[in-house]
This record gives sequence, C-alpha cells and structure tokens, in this order.
Amino acid sequence: MSNNSPINKFLRTGGLAAMKKKYIVRLTEDERDYLDDMIHKGKVAAHKRLHAEILLKADISDLGDKWRDGQISEAFGISTRTVERVRERLVQEGLESALNRAKREPARSRVIDGEKEAHLIALACGDAPEGYSRWTLRLLGEHMVELGHVDSVSHETIRRALKKTN
Repeated sequence: MSNNSPINKFLRTGGLAAMKKKYIVRLTEDERDYLDDMIHKGKVAAHKRLHAEILLKADISDLGDKWRDGQISEAFGISTRTVERVRERLVQEGLESALNRAKREPARSRVIDGEKEAHLIALACGDAPEGYSRWTLRLLGEHMVELGHVDSVSHETIRRALKKTN
C-alpha cells in the first residue's frame, strides 16, 4: 500500500475524529491578519492571545495551518475540550466572542431578595409559634412558604440570609 493511498491519507488527517468535527474554523484573510496582529503586536490578555493562536492553528482555509485538536492541545498545554469550545464559540457567536472568556450565568436567581429578607427578619424577631420556645431555620422556612413570600426555600438559604444581618 502506498503512502498516498486513501486509507493512509484518512489516517494522517485525523481519521474519524477529523470527520466528526461539527464546528469548522475557516478564517478570512482579514480575520487572520487581525489575529496575527493581536498575537505579535501590543499588549493583549493571555487568554485572548491563546484563543487567537488556537483559531489560527485550527483554520482549515487555504492560508490556515490545518492542525488537529490534539496537536493544538499538545502545543499549547491545554485540553482538547478547550480547543473544541473555542472553535464552537467562533462558529456560533463570532470572532470576538471566541477570543473572550465565556460569561457565566448564575445557576438560579436569588430566592430571598431584599423585600423577602425584611419579612424573614421580622418573622425571626417575633415570638416563636405556639408549642415552640424559639424559631428554628426550618420553622422559619415553613412559615415563609405558608405566608406566601416564597414557593419553597431551604433552611440553608434562611441561614445565609439571617447571617448577613449579624
């Protein structure tokens, strides 16, 4: 079998891994110039420089280096998943988004905001319910739900809200 056979070419170019790529980097000449300038001129944040280099190496256009994700990750000492995420953000959100770090979205909105916190403090400062000598975190949570201030709340959320007031 010769070195130029279709099977050898398939294996040299990354095999199935290269075929499965969903987000392909094809940079225009202007984009390549912009990224080159970013890398070689002026001050730029380290993560931006790294992402620019990843994009340049992953570029499969005529001017691109056409590196595989594994080669890029080895060369820069990063995970292949980082390379994949940068490529994905380029395709889905554009060049500037791919160069910057992803913004983290808070997992949940706050259960107890300022107004609900005021109700909680007023409740905690009042007399304990009949049959109890004092308020517990769980009791406060149950009463906040009963009064309709929140749909549900954990005792840990109650503790954190009350701890802020001390």
